Amino acid sequence: MSTTAAGVLFVLSLVVALVAVHRPFGDHMYRVVSSTRSARVERGIYRLVGVDPAVEQTWGVYARSLLAFSAVSILFLYAFQRLQDHLWLSLGLDPVASHGAWNTAVSFVTNTNWQWYSGESTMGHLVQMAGLAVQNFVSAAVGVAVAVALVRGFARSRTGELGNFWVDLTRITLRILLPFAVLGAVVLMLGGVVQNLSGGTDVTLLTGGGQTITGGPVASQEVIKELGTNGGGFYNVNSAHPFENPTAWTNWLEVFLLLVIPFSLPRVFGRMVGQNRQGYAIAAVMAILALASIALTNVFELTGGGTVPQAVGAALEGKEVRFDVSNSATFAAATTLTSTGAVNSFHDSYTALGGMMPMVNMMLGEVAPGGVGAGLYGLLILAVITVFVAGLMVGRTPEYLGKKIGSREIKFASAYFLITPALVLAGSAAAFATGNNSTALNVGPHAMSEVLYAFTSASNNNGSAFAGITVSTPWWNTALGLCMLLGRFLPIIFALALAGSLARQQPTPASEGTLPTHRPLFVGMVVGVTVILVALTFLPALALGPLAEGL
Repeated sequence: MSTTAAGVLFVLSLVVALVAVHRPFGDHMYRVVSSTRSARVERGIYRLVGVDPAVEQTWGVYARSLLAFSAVSILFLYAFQRLQDHLWLSLGLDPVASHGAWNTAVSFVTNTNWQWYSGESTMGHLVQMAGLAVQNFVSAAVGVAVAVALVRGFARSRTGELGNFWVDLTRITLRILLPFAVLGAVVLMLGGVVQNLSGGTDVTLLTGGGQTITGGPVASQEVIKELGTNGGGFYNVNSAHPFENPTAWTNWLEVFLLLVIPFSLPRVFGRMVGQNRQGYAIAAVMAILALASIALTNVFELTGGGTVPQAVGAALEGKEVRFDVSNSATFAAATTLTSTGAVNSFHDSYTALGGMMPMVNMMLGEVAPGGVGAGLYGLLILAVITVFVAGLMVGRTPEYLGKKIGSREIKFASAYFLITPALVLAGSAAAFATGNNSTALNVGPHAMSEVLYAFTSASNNNGSAFAGITVSTPWWNTALGLCMLLGRFLPIIFALALAGSLARQQPTPASEGTLPTHRPLFVGMVVGVTVILVALTFLPALALGPLAEGL
């Protein structure tokens, strides 16, 4: 079978699997976030933190609860790293430097999982398990909670209540992410992914492919890092390491795990607003953008835009031969279409245009399907912008799901959209203005790509690295940490504010002039608005980097 044929089969099998689980898994998540009953362990958690699960919150209280939880998480994780040498299972490793601990604490709490360090030589087992891996769950749960709160804003009327953050966080973690992670971890271990606490000794194991391999210890975090679309890994080479991603079928499984939750959340949206077809429309937008990105990334890599790649027939540098060019390109597209950050190849080694595609995926706002929860609420805000544009075109007050999109709502949506481009472009400009671009290993357009990718990944809470640039300095750790922090929580505040504004409205009955938001026309409009907004915002920067290099 040719590489191209194998790549097509890989993608088609993913599509079939995602379609098959979209409805049942989406229905399960809907039941979790809509349930009024609390399990015994959940009631124990509520008593422990002093929360009444029957009391709902306004958007302001919901936001303050979320920010307080995240602030405490950052402080806890920072202290964990700084005191590492005094902790059990530290493996004799030194404390993490202050600027590095700040960056990592912010990174994992914001669901970015950017890693400036090599996990196997920097973090002990306890920090990995009780610190980083815990945030892999709860930071993803925060994203789903915000998405659910925004959907409640569309579904409810004449109320200021959007649910209870602590209830949403607890249920999403315990009923969705944790059980799914356990199941996925067992399957990955059957495929050869290591789960051990062997200290500093080497371990030998038999992989799913029948090969015996020897290497160092892997912490508990390793078998769950892909679940919940979190990419923080124990090894510096991430999913290119045979301990973490041993075979072609574990590679397929990891890509599936990246996509399954965000692609199933539109079903939750449709169920909550009482119109399943609205959920299918959002899922269609996600699918169109995702398939276009995967196809273009594969084309750019398989055609090989360079002397050596053209001579050998493909761009093989920086890729694992276990996964070939096509499956590596698909993984790269999937990890940047979501807020995962896991990689199984080095994007810095891609062709100029092939390396541009992961950047473009993140610049889209990671909405196809995006991060866990973050993709859904980002795309819903783009849908709000789309109906506003459509309303201006026909001279009618825009509506979405019966809610008027007035000046207040569009200001929240616009502020949401403008935050990350401002952080990306300002951060990249600051790096060049202060001379910190000198840490890039290349010059010219490729250096621009390396700097631009770093700030795009941090500001959009993706966490994947382009490689080819040293970011372990105090300046880079501080700058990228600020981008991760602001790029996560400012959009969340505006999304919740929008939800609160929508929830207080009385629904407007549909009329002859109402734009149907479940039909192919609207799907195409949302796709077009998403692409056009990104093109207008980032095209000049891309022209200085990957486009210039590609030409």
